[in-house]
Amino acid sequence: MPVALRTYCFILVALLAAGPLAAAEKVAKPGPVTDPTEASLEPLLAGEFALQSGRLDEAAKSYLDAARAADDVALAERATRIALLAKDDKRAAEALALWRQQGGEGLNLAAAEAVLAIRRGDERAARKYLKQLLQAPGDSGWRQALGVLSGGARDPKQSARLLERLVKDGSIPNKLPAWLAFGGLAQGLEQPELVERIVAEVVERFPGEARVGLLRASQLREAGKDDEARKLLASLSEQAGDDRDLRRALADEYHRLGDYPAAEAVLAKGPQDDQTYALRAALLAQSEDKQSLTRLYEELRTSASKPDPQRRLLLGQMAEFLDRFDEALDWYGGVPGGEQRWTARLRSANVLHELNRDAEAYKLLRELQADAAADDESRRDAYLLEAALREKDKDQPGELDAYARGLAAFPDDPEVLYARALGWERHDDVARAEADLRKILVAEPDNVAALNALGYTLADRTTRYQEALQLIERARTAEPDNPAIIDSYGWVLYRLGRNEEALVELRRALTLQKDAEIAAHLAEVLWVTGRKDEARKYFDQSRKLDPDNRSLKRALEKTGA
Repeated sequence: MPVALRTYCFILVALLAAGPLAAAEKVAKPGPVTDPTEASLEPLLAGEFALQSGRLDEAAKSYLDAARAADDVALAERATRIALLAKDDKRAAEALALWRQQGGEGLNLAAAEAVLAIRRGDERAARKYLKQLLQAPGDSGWRQALGVLSGGARDPKQSARLLERLVKDGSIPNKLPAWLAFGGLAQGLEQPELVERIVAEVVERFPGEARVGLLRASQLREAGKDDEARKLLASLSEQAGDDRDLRRALADEYHRLGDYPAAEAVLAKGPQDDQTYALRAALLAQSEDKQSLTRLYEELRTSASKPDPQRRLLLGQMAEFLDRFDEALDWYGGVPGGEQRWTARLRSANVLHELNRDAEAYKLLRELQADAAADDESRRDAYLLEAALREKDKDQPGELDAYARGLAAFPDDPEVLYARALGWERHDDVARAEADLRKILVAEPDNVAALNALGYTLADRTTRYQEALQLIERARTAEPDNPAIIDSYGWVLYRLGRNEEALVELRRALTLQKDAEIAAHLAEVLWVTGRKDEARKYFDQSRKLDPDNRSLKRALEKTGA
């Protein structure tokens, strides 16, 4: 928090501490108010209350009034940010002018100018401010420009037009990470021709750089040219050598192609550590290649004679992947100590449950819950795991009992309350889910996960859309670029009948994160607005990401797609 804002907060607290009589006396003093701090106090307090209530339009007005009264550059910047978030362009322009007048300068100001210009449709002015950001030394400027293009535009086509012009003008800094980032943005905006242009530019600027090939392979995959993408990745794999980061990036691209054996083979080259071994084991398990996983397992067993907690924990997990549960128990039981010991005990309970030795599994979890030597996080996780296993057994009373005991041991623990709230929602008990999420917010009013979960639940499962919007706005204020929160925001706009606004937000969320639920939401809104061919594309994307997604199933049932 800037120094000026800290000062106002201290004054605000002091006024409240003085009590209502002292406050009344202060207000009752005759004559004009000359102290800018005192004059700004009332609108600042009103703005904070509005912000904490998710009423961004009121917060924007009050913060602008406070900034005018205080003549403070930090408050003017804050007022500008809130007005932009509230999509109150008129007040944003006024706050921005005040910010400049009070001496504001630098990258933050240029970024705000760019966003407002984009909102107005003044793309020439937007390019001017974006170029200021792109020409700034270091990496902060181009990263801010990337954020403006990914989040400030009204729709993907507008972002694409601006980015295409910046590329054409040679405005992107001659830095490989910047070009790769803007190439990734073009790909997320589903602009294959622009991606092609950026790839060509990057190849010319950075010849022989393997990461350029990664961008090209990603472009081919997005275009459905999987065979060409694999061919390119194979050539890049030969160049990777001992570059661990590049090998992991290649493996990730193979993973996106669904080619798990190839991803594992890339990771198998070069130096190995426990993290690499764990990734390889997970990939082999996903591909159900038990023969290769067994070879890797046997390879690691030979070096496990020394009591290395991390290696034994890994071998236990690999034995789980192989369904060699008795061996997994032996490895977990042999973890000698350290923080891995508690993880090993939790995994042991899970293995016992897989072996249908439920009584032993729950006994082990009860012992861990009562073990004073264990850290609080592990003890709490023992309650959460017990609840998850009871839910897997379709034992709702046992699940609820585990949560109840967890909350008795860790009163109002946000993790336990959050997990129980999700459980209530799964069982269609929205009232109890809401109660648990509100308990979290009583203790932690700014808990973003709880704000978003409650807002989304109310939007999705009730008709209390305005209340849902206010909760989501509070979460959005804290994390404006979080794709899960942007998805919730788009969804509640759809529920409010603001379909075109909803599409803007849902497209942006999917650009930031390829997720089955977001894709299903976007598809449903497209379907109900009559764009059925485009909707089918996103339904297909959602199916590929997670065919069992609950939102996808509900959307398909509702639309009949």
